[in-house]
Amino acid sequence: SFMYVPMLQNYRSGMTLLVRTAGDPLTMLPQVRNEVRQMDANLALFDEKTLMEHAGIALFAQRLAVKLLSVFGMLALTLAVIGLYSVMIYGVMSYAVTQRTREIGIRMALGARAADVLKLIVKNGMGPVLLGVALGLAGAAGLTRLTASLLFGVTATDPMTFISVAVLLGAVALMACYIPARRATKVDPLVALRYE
Repeated sequence: SFMYVPMLQNYRSGMTLLVRTAGDPLTMLPQVRNEVRQMDANLALFDEKTLMEHAGIALFAQRLAVKLLSVFGMLALTLAVIGLYSVMIYGVMSYAVTQRTREIGIRMALGARAADVLKLIVKNGMGPVLLGVALGLAGAAGLTRLTASLLFGVTATDPMTFISVAVLLGAVALMACYIPARRATKVDPLVALRYE
């Protein structure tokens, strides 16, 4: 991060010092001012309010980019959740359960409990989801390094963000697998055995 520290040597000429910082520039302003004063006690600095205004202006583009990335990130997450849920319920899982109706009927006729059928369907549905979440996390960890310079207060690989997104997508996928699996447990074995 860079911070612009406006200085005033006299009322007619002014100059600005560009300081590279490791943390949030706004929280480091008092420290930078003190260090500049120690180097040159005769150097007059703008008051802190003006200094904060200049720092805010200097960081405007970065803040705007971060806000836009946050909005687009939340929009992408929302679309992923909606897509995952709808595709898995009305697409893949419902189709898979329909295709396996005869198999489920045979299992239940041979003594499989509803809990066993439920576990089987959910397990088969969650396998690809967990693989996808793992691959997505690995890809995200690599790509977030590109935005590391825009972030303040969090790292590019913030564990809490990664964990919450993975848990959210996993929970949505689990619900999407559970509903067709629950429907499969209500299959009448006699009807299922006649099903073609």
